[in-house]
Amino acid sequence: MTFVATGWLVYRLGGPNATFLLGLVGFASQAPSFFLAPIAGVLVDRWNRHRMLVLTQSLFMVQSGLLALVAFGGTSGPTTIDLLIALSLLAGVINAFDMPARQAFLADMVPEREDRANAIALNSSLVNGARLVGPSIAGVVIAMAGEAWCFMADAVSSVAIIGALLAMRVPRWERKPHTTTAWRDFRDGYRYASRFAPVRTILLLIALASFMGGPYTLFMPVFASDVLGGGPSTLGLLTTASGAGAVVGALYLASRTSVLGLGRVIVVATGLFGAGLVGFAHSQVVWLSAVMLALIGFGMMVQLAACNTILQTIVVESMRGRVMSFYGMAFLGMSPFGSLFVGVLAGPVGVVTTVTAGGLACLAGAAVFAYQLPRLRTSIRPIYVGMGIIPEIAVGLQAATEASRPPKD
Repeated sequence: MTFVATGWLVYRLGGPNATFLLGLVGFASQAPSFFLAPIAGVLVDRWNRHRMLVLTQSLFMVQSGLLALVAFGGTSGPTTIDLLIALSLLAGVINAFDMPARQAFLADMVPEREDRANAIALNSSLVNGARLVGPSIAGVVIAMAGEAWCFMADAVSSVAIIGALLAMRVPRWERKPHTTTAWRDFRDGYRYASRFAPVRTILLLIALASFMGGPYTLFMPVFASDVLGGGPSTLGLLTTASGAGAVVGALYLASRTSVLGLGRVIVVATGLFGAGLVGFAHSQVVWLSAVMLALIGFGMMVQLAACNTILQTIVVESMRGRVMSFYGMAFLGMSPFGSLFVGVLAGPVGVVTTVTAGGLACLAGAAVFAYQLPRLRTSIRPIYVGMGIIPEIAVGLQAATEASRPPKD
């Protein structure tokens, strides 16, 4: 609800610079995830993740309350826009620490690695279920009462989130002595992520999709109003369609019983995401745009959740917080630069061409990942053997079969 309300409020008050301001707000809300994620990752591996989440969610409650105050008392003008940008930046700073802590905390709640794929899919279904319900409610609330009440609802809902966190009973956290500096920890995490091909390749694919494909959401008010000739209810419908596709994708992943084959899933999902963007950019009919957005939501959610599942499965425990911070940099951290880029690009070339270019870039990324997939499987296979996901005897038989084949001319 807050995401939809912020975008609509900025678009309504932004005047002729609305498209640029939408990109600027997107940049302010997500840029801290890029610049602060390395620090956050080190702290997540050093601090109590449960307490960190209680703190970040409390700060989110305060930030949402301030947004509501600005919206209740604000009028059209530079001051209101400036405050919205500043509060979006504050949300980005909080999220830079919240996201890696939340992702790494999953291992504390679900210590069995074989269950994490379903846990991640369940988490994604809940998140995208909110994306399905929230925007449609936001469209009605904005039309009837204004954007401020969306922010107020967000602030009140934080009370339930904090209560849920405090009610959890997780394994007792024990402070471990640190013999290295924070800088050394960051450097070790960076070397691990950059030198291990599966982690590096997955992060690069996420970064590409977030930079070129993800910013399409910033232009949803433009498509709803200018391209399709609608209003807040149309915006809510379009965003709901994207959330519905994402929920279907989450349910699909939740139905899987193994992490095997997720590499192919990532290729297909990224391709669907890119194709959906191209189709949405050129659609001028509401129902077709909704179908394309459902395809986009499905592809984006499946890609992110499948990548997250593989990372959570193969990463060593001592590097979990740092790797998930790099995941946050790739997912959220690259998105603001993409938002700023497309916000500037959309002025001279238009939103249709901008979104089309993002879709084509994602299609190219899917093709490159598919080409590298056999080599990535070779690197991951020993880890899955050690975890018992792939029986060692089967790997040995496969290697023997390969060795017994006659050489090709």
